[in-house]
Amino acid sequence: MNWYLKVLKQYADFGGRARRSEYWYFALFNLIFSIVAVILDNVLGIPIEGMGNYGPLYSLYLIVVFIPGLAVSVRRLHDVGKSGWMSFIALIPIIGAIWLLVLLATDSEAGSNKWGENPKEVES
Repeated sequence: MNWYLKVLKQYADFGGRARRSEYWYFALFNLIFSIVAVILDNVLGIPIEGMGNYGPLYSLYLIVVFIPGLAVSVRRLHDVGKSGWMSFIALIPIIGAIWLLVLLATDSEAGSNKWGENPKEVES
């Protein structure tokens, strides 16, 4: 949960590096909170017509976490030595999404790079 809050505190910080644990814990809690928002929308009976089971709580949640999610993925790419612009590789059907997933799961680049010190070495 601390990693999730750390990402929210760095709301639009696209500089620096993010460890794998920071990115993946954010992704995990993001998934959990999204599911809870969809369930609440349906329990309260407020899904938006034409959007299936999705309602205003889910939509609001997505709007709130879009920028921090994008920022942490850019910082994660910086950690493996890639530019944040590599996020656009996901636009290539199938192969791009798989390649981005591999990059996001790759271990940190050892030592410092042009985006800063290795967060593993700084926190240790």
